[in-house]
Amino acid sequence: MIPVTKPFLPPQGEYQKYLDNIWKRQWLTNMGPLASQLEMELKDHLKVNHLLFVTNGTVAIQMALKALDIKGEIITTPFSFIATTSSIVWEGCIPVFADIDPISLNIDPSKIEEAITANTTAILATHVYGNPCDVEAIDRIAKKHNLKVIYDAAHAFGVEINGKSIFEYGDISTCSLHATKLYHSVEGGLIITKDADLLKKLAYIRNFGISGFDSFAELGLNGKNSEFHAAMGLVNLKYIQEIHGKRKALAEWYDEKLKNLKAVKPLWHSDAEENYAYYAIVLESEDLLLRLKTEMDKFEVFTRRYFYPSLASALPYLPKLELPITEDISKRVLCLPLYYDLTFEEVEFIARLMLRIQNN
Repeated sequence: MIPVTKPFLPPQGEYQKYLDNIWKRQWLTNMGPLASQLEMELKDHLKVNHLLFVTNGTVAIQMALKALDIKGEIITTPFSFIATTSSIVWEGCIPVFADIDPISLNIDPSKIEEAITANTTAILATHVYGNPCDVEAIDRIAKKHNLKVIYDAAHAFGVEINGKSIFEYGDISTCSLHATKLYHSVEGGLIITKDADLLKKLAYIRNFGISGFDSFAELGLNGKNSEFHAAMGLVNLKYIQEIHGKRKALAEWYDEKLKNLKAVKPLWHSDAEENYAYYAIVLESEDLLLRLKTEMDKFEVFTRRYFYPSLASALPYLPKLELPITEDISKRVLCLPLYYDLTFEEVEFIARLMLRIQNN
């Protein structure tokens, strides 16, 4: 069986050393020494000034919305994981969908401008598969209309634009450290901002709003993470370059072997290098996608329609809206297996299988 993804696991003995010390300290959560150490190491690695390690990427988005005191309408993308939209609704705001660019698959800035009303207060955009949005255009729009900007950078760990971390754009960026991600802490998330005062507010929110033994500064929640997750994050960070290198080599092997597939890849931002979080292709037709997926399943080669369906037309708690580009792309996009333990022989087998199915 070849799954669509597998989590990277470091040598067990290295993780066990951290566990031994956790047992000795008996400090399991509430921002223990390992969680604090992970924050410091991630700030250095990512070249950002302010960062919080939180429960998961969804909580990070919810915290961002609360910290920025966002109300009313938020313009967002229908081509993302459900958490992007559900967080908006959960926080009592109204998602307003703007269609995507058919080449990058990110939200189309021109469609953002068209969607702005007197009730618009923010933009929540996703860097799809880690591919940076047109951050400069979004920044211009936000400044023109006095809007807050949050980036769902769940897939964008390690991505930079001209040497600057993708997390430095917008008012707040969030990231997922879920086990399926390029870099993970089993469960976890990051929240990043350039604003020191905003970081302080977010830190209060992460810990129920508590500001002292008997005082409260904010409305908060429990967004903390455990020492066990921090330990996995610390060990895995040592391997991030190796992980990235292997995934890059596998992706390039796919590129070579799938040259004759009737599909295209999303166009990556011209000033950013890929982080190889996913290997996504947009097939010529939905019919070809369904034939490929059905036949590959028989060989236990598992792929994922990610993202499908369009959030604008699929959620039972929102009015249905058909956005033509998103509807079309979501029906034709497929993510192929990509993970550290995948072999070049398996990639070659997948490619041969796909081409055979296509040509039959």
